[in-house]
Amino acid sequence: MNAAPVLLGYAAVVGVAAPRLVIRGAWRHRVPALGAAVWFALLASFTLATVLAASQLAAPTGHLHAGLLGLLHACGLGAGTPAVPDPTTAGGPALAMPLSVVTAVVGAFLFHLARAGLARARHRDRLDKVGVRSDRLRATVLAHGTPAAYCLPGLRSRIVVSDAAVRLLTEEQLDAVLAHERAHVVGRHHLVVAAAEAFATVFPWLPLARRTREETAVLLEMIADDRTLRSHSHEALATAMYAMAAGRTPKGAFGAGGATALLRIRRILGPRRATHPALRGSVAAVALAVPLLPLLVACPPGV
Repeated sequence: MNAAPVLLGYAAVVGVAAPRLVIRGAWRHRVPALGAAVWFALLASFTLATVLAASQLAAPTGHLHAGLLGLLHACGLGAGTPAVPDPTTAGGPALAMPLSVVTAVVGAFLFHLARAGLARARHRDRLDKVGVRSDRLRATVLAHGTPAAYCLPGLRSRIVVSDAAVRLLTEEQLDAVLAHERAHVVGRHHLVVAAAEAFATVFPWLPLARRTREETAVLLEMIADDRTLRSHSHEALATAMYAMAAGRTPKGAFGAGGATALLRIRRILGPRRATHPALRGSVAAVALAVPLLPLLVACPPGV
């Protein structure tokens, strides 16, 4: 049985219908890390379904198990070390089509990662010329009339705060803002952003790609907020964000203010409703299972 039609139908559900279902759930803002995990589980599931469908379309009479083994060997991941997949188990087109999908996604990820890294490197060079390093704040202070703070993540990470923010904010507020930026650096959130951008580049027409890119920006800020709130008060972080809501950030950076500030302030100061453990466990189980579903669709047990 050729599984391509079923896989393509499954990919359509994941790429079009699933985002509408996830976006309705208020739980994702209560547990943003789990929300981000669900979005990326959907990305992985859609990609795997597309890869398997491409393999089946290229070799409709071939068995999927053989095609998968050939694909793994071609990537150097299979058992043993055959340099070239056996043509009796995996034809060239059956490998070329799925490999092209994987190559496109990985290539787009590396491209966005490199482009953002170059933008951050150029900005760091400018900061070295006009900024002043503060050992007390463990940050670079930049002369600017608007209160702002942001981080440049990566191997040579940098926390930047304007001198207007240093003058305006209380010590507690400033500490909370800097902790928020460090949370982005420690969490390596730039990698998550690059992955979302890569998927949107390869599948620009897909609702899942657009929604994931939009949601990732919000959820990563909320994840950094939650990490900050472990050691700082809600009021300190919220009032600091309000003071810096108009602050702008350079390309490739994460900022404490910005377009999501109002939503996050409401979340921080509003009533904190705990997510029921059953709901949390169910969502986590779905996030773990969804990437594997295309394999079950294509290779049902006993086949």
